[in-house]
Amino acid sequence: MDERTEIQQFLATRRARITPDQAGLPAYGGNRRVKGLRREEVALLAGVSVDYYVRLERGRLSGASDGVLDGVARALQLDDAEREHLFDLARRTTGPAVTTRRRSPAKPLRPALQQVLDAIGDAPAWIRNERHDLVATNKLARALYAPILADPRRPANSARFVYLDPAAHEFFVDWDKAADDIAAMVRAEAGRNPYDKELTELIGELSTRSEVFRQRWADHNVRYHRAGVKRLRHPAVGALELHFEAMTLAYDSALTLLVYTAAPDSPSADALRLLASWAATQEDRSSSERTAKG
Repeated sequence: MDERTEIQQFLATRRARITPDQAGLPAYGGNRRVKGLRREEVALLAGVSVDYYVRLERGRLSGASDGVLDGVARALQLDDAEREHLFDLARRTTGPAVTTRRRSPAKPLRPALQQVLDAIGDAPAWIRNERHDLVATNKLARALYAPILADPRRPANSARFVYLDPAAHEFFVDWDKAADDIAAMVRAEAGRNPYDKELTELIGELSTRSEVFRQRWADHNVRYHRAGVKRLRHPAVGALELHFEAMTLAYDSALTLLVYTAAPDSPSADALRLLASWAATQEDRSSSERTAKG
């Protein structure tokens, strides 16, 4: 999708979801031909002329000041993730200089990061990159994400798992939410790094192979995924309700550390202890098999 079309569809979908009542405007007439706000209503709320807002929604964000973009963000009631995405789209229209934002080659994982993961003994902890590849895991995370890691393709990728592996529907209790979140996070990353070749290839693969992904991609939703609750159904230990924290690494800003915990004395805490025992058994079995083959 070209940049102007992407901007147009993002702004149009945001405008369509807001009613005049939600915007604090009178709804003149009973038969509105558009879903959500009219362009002239957004222009009024943003403090710009109708002609200028029409120009913006046609994808011509080049030259728009931060003040104008802030006004549009307020008018469309954008959340923090959506506002950042709007500014990312605007930066992409600034001309040839945008090419300097191409991503640098990925750096090898620092050994200290694996040591950090391994030091977290009682909770699944793992590191992902911005394409949702599982870059590194501790023992409990390998056990928790055994269904994802069952795919021999490396690096394992949670976006591919959610959309392309039927096992994901069993593993994620809230599969629809997981699918929404992944599409929205990938969309946000595409706005930040439109020249990431591997990300573009991932989006192309998902679009080609999954009608459900194509539908969610067309929604133009973007989202942060910094904390929350995951409800999983693990094939070995059953139901788990885990709280997660996602932390961008200061030194490696393309990487995110995620740690999952269970509420104390809860069934999920018991299931995590059982998972740790299961993981130890699996690793002992693998070690024995390697020894036998050797």
